[in-house]
Amino acid sequence: MIATTLILGGILILVFERLAPPPRQMDGDKLPLATMFWIGVFQVLAIIPGVSRSGATILGGELIGVDRKAGALFTFYLAVPTMFGATVFDLWKNRSLLNLDAGIDIAVGFVVSFVVAIFVVRTFIGFIGRYGLKPFGWYRVAAGIGIITALALR
Repeated sequence: MIATTLILGGILILVFERLAPPPRQMDGDKLPLATMFWIGVFQVLAIIPGVSRSGATILGGELIGVDRKAGALFTFYLAVPTMFGATVFDLWKNRSLLNLDAGIDIAVGFVVSFVVAIFVVRTFIGFIGRYGLKPFGWYRVAAGIGIITALALR
């Protein structure tokens, strides 16, 4: 199942990258409300196993005329409330386990993650702006074929 969804998802990425119209919206900070709504609708596709949330939103944005770089930037903006909500829920759920040591660990983890995320997000947005999602499409196809091959040789 995983190999199949990897291959099919990779093929869809490669096809949709070719079908995407030329970008009309270039600034991820100033997208119209209707465009933001439709990118959010594409995000819902991530409930399907094997569909990447960021891939669905970036590719969905491309399909409605958003520049790749702008779509990638907006995708990270879209992730912030989701990650914040998941963090608050996890802390609430595990509140009985929290103490001062855990609080210090969480604070250090937050700072380190924030610093690393700045570097990674900038690098990712630059990569997507330069190459698009095609390398990820080919990666998914290769990974799916690799899994099928490994299972067949087993």
